[in-house]
Amino acid sequence: MTSGKLLRVLGVAFGLAVIIGNTIGAGILRTPGSIAASLPSPWLFVGVWVLGGLYALVSSISIVELGTMIPRAGGQYAFASRALGPFAGFVVGWSDWVSTCGSTAAVSIVVGEYSGRLMPSLAGRETEIAIGVAIVFAVLQWRGVVWGGRTQEITSLIKGLGFFALIAACFLFGGRAQGGVVPPPPLMPVGAALFTALIVSLQSVVYTYDGWTGITYFSEEVDEPGRDIPRATFLGVALIIAIYVLVNVALIYVLPIGALAGKEFAAGDVVAAIAGPRGTTLVLGLVILSMLSSVNALHMMATRTIFGMSRDRLGPRVATRVNRGGTPTVALFLSALVAILFLATGTFEEVTAVLAFFFVVSYAISFTSVFVLRRREPNAHRPYRAWGYPWTTGISLLGSVAFLASALYGDWDHSKWALGLLAVSYPIYFTIKSSHPPRPKHGPRKRRKRSRK
Repeated sequence: MTSGKLLRVLGVAFGLAVIIGNTIGAGILRTPGSIAASLPSPWLFVGVWVLGGLYALVSSISIVELGTMIPRAGGQYAFASRALGPFAGFVVGWSDWVSTCGSTAAVSIVVGEYSGRLMPSLAGRETEIAIGVAIVFAVLQWRGVVWGGRTQEITSLIKGLGFFALIAACFLFGGRAQGGVVPPPPLMPVGAALFTALIVSLQSVVYTYDGWTGITYFSEEVDEPGRDIPRATFLGVALIIAIYVLVNVALIYVLPIGALAGKEFAAGDVVAAIAGPRGTTLVLGLVILSMLSSVNALHMMATRTIFGMSRDRLGPRVATRVNRGGTPTVALFLSALVAILFLATGTFEEVTAVLAFFFVVSYAISFTSVFVLRRREPNAHRPYRAWGYPWTTGISLLGSVAFLASALYGDWDHSKWALGLLAVSYPIYFTIKSSHPPRPKHGPRKRRKRSRK
């Protein structure tokens, strides 16, 4: 074992794969039903997905500057630590690590649930399947970063092709599903109710877009971060926007807004309208494939977060161990273990709901970091400088603050627990810092006097 050495072997293909794998999941197949119920107008229904994509694109401009300027493992943890100090990094890093492990559990349990629906013989074994999925992908990554990267590229490619096949099927065969009794669309809200519906829908859409920061967790392992991170991020976000907008246009091409409104699994209903009962089976298979890609990405991201924190003495020192294949093995073990514990105890839903507050805080801190570092380190090497600064960064920061206020107002029960965790985080941080011996200060070495004997 070596300590703290990662391998620069990842490129644009991996960056695209981890962005697509981490972002596209069951949300795009489930969220359209609730959006259609809130905004029963085709133009608003599609427009809110375009607007959410543009916000993700504008936000990515600032994150890419940080990712290329600070090519260190851990994503937004590394940005917060550099700009605002180790305590801010501690808050962002630990909340990100725990919530990513919780997300691994949540995604894995979806694989178990949909496997049971796809194959009735597996029904009732959701937790066992989920734990098995988490273990399998951890074992694949244990062999090395190349194995983990190739797994990500293959699973994300299958996912992308599956969604484009879904889009193509809707446009090619969707005409046969039209006709018959069409349920009337819900009443369009007006005035303040319309504004509220737009904000709530946009919030749901932005959460569905979340995940495009994936490559920044691996800045230290990207071969040429100054070139590859911008290319992968902007191309990845553009592909996700294209997929999301086309999926939603395809859905309302097959079924009217009234038929989609309120559906928990809108994409399944659309494919069933085209292909009959077997259509639902096809969509279930697509969901499972999508989730497998996400599990691999989440494992890799959580591993890099706890590795980066431990290297900075904000986590267990043993988590800095890296094998010859470039995998932080102890960090991977700890991340997989926490995900499995969440699965075994069934606590991941509450944990991720509480830590969703910190998800928004992390983005606000990252956008603030761009302003801080531009002012404090104006001459620092920046392979990519945010286009449109300070306006693009300011828009992203204002958006994240608005979403934070919305989270506080709309989910106070979980937000108050998050605020409580934030209040006690400093004593925990101080305790962890105090438990690590200070780094030795290497002064000038004294020359030994040679004996003339």
